[in-house]
Amino acid sequence: MPIEIDPVFRALADPTRRHLLDRLHEDNGQTLRGLCAQAAMTRQAVTQHLGVLEAANLVTTVRRGREKLHYLNPVPLQEIQERWIDKFEPPRLRALSNVKRRAENAMTDKPSYVYVTYIEATSEAVWQALTDADLTAAYWGHRNVSDWKVGSTWVHERLDGSGNDGGGIIEVADAPYRLVMSWGGLDEQPEEAPSRVTFAIEPYGAIVRLTVTHEDLANEIMRDAVGGGWPAVMANLKSLLETGHVLPETPWEMPVG
Repeated sequence: MPIEIDPVFRALADPTRRHLLDRLHEDNGQTLRGLCAQAAMTRQAVTQHLGVLEAANLVTTVRRGREKLHYLNPVPLQEIQERWIDKFEPPRLRALSNVKRRAENAMTDKPSYVYVTYIEATSEAVWQALTDADLTAAYWGHRNVSDWKVGSTWVHERLDGSGNDGGGIIEVADAPYRLVMSWGGLDEQPEEAPSRVTFAIEPYGAIVRLTVTHEDLANEIMRDAVGGGWPAVMANLKSLLETGHVLPETPWEMPVG
């Protein structure tokens, strides 16, 4: 389902909303209180502007304890780049790509990477796609194998049966809405500090919004790796659920840790 461009342009037309996006570009993952402290307006006004930005998919939110963190979501801007910039000004496109990469470089106490996609499917179908070994083999190129119970291990098995490329522990399994699992740090790689992946599945009208949050990554190289990989995996998952077929690209291999 393509992103609607008109709501994005309407959201960007307001200077206050552009100011909020600038603040998130400078320091991604802020609370409402933090954003209000930088804006000369009431909490209610900031909340309303953030609502418009969320509706345009320019901002996404992630719950962390009792706080709600706001993140700049570059996906709609990428679509604008492809339609309105790429064919006219490739150098500017490269510059905006650098802005996106800097915006995703999070501090160690915040999620390191957040990706949002919209899928024409039910929450139950998305949950099954994330936890069924045969389905993960189809769109990921690895079988994700587990009983998907809290405290159980899961492994990222190679399709040729030669072993696995990591895995971790199931931390939260709230079907069909939330799955949290560590990645890395298993016995075969005890020196690797695990990262953490959260899948948040939310009904969004007649479709589903799937948010992938990957945090506690070891370094910038790992952030670049997952930042290049999650969009490919999620595009394959989306295509499989909506059309019954995966995309022709080579499946992505997740780095461990």
